[in-house]
Amino acid sequence: MAQMDKYQRAAQLWSLLVFAAQHQILLSYSTVEHLTGIPKAGVGKMLGTITHYCRKHDLPWLTFIVINEKDGQPGEGPLPGARRKYGDDLNLHTMQSRVFVYDWFKQPAPKTDDFKRVDTAVR
Repeated sequence: MAQMDKYQRAAQLWSLLVFAAQHQILLSYSTVEHLTGIPKAGVGKMLGTITHYCRKHDLPWLTFIVINEKDGQPGEGPLPGARRKYGDDLNLHTMQSRVFVYDWFKQPAPKTDDFKRVDTAVR
């Protein structure tokens, strides 16, 4: 069986994150690893691709609901970008609340190629 690339994994993670958002659930990196089989160390790459997609399409940053078990904060991937965009107005609770109340089903889920296009444009 062929191994999934990071864009296929991002599409897989998107569904998990949308499900969690609809139920207002924060996910730890360990939980994501257990549910998807993606090692914790590799989850960040996939989340980065999802963050790029959310930023490009002016969506709440879905990746803010994945948190580090030790400090309860999102990983260092989305935080610097959020600090650049929001500056002193950055509020973790607000970012997560936006994710929880957004209607993620009002548009179709992104496809693998959608993630690839956005990720490639960022480079």
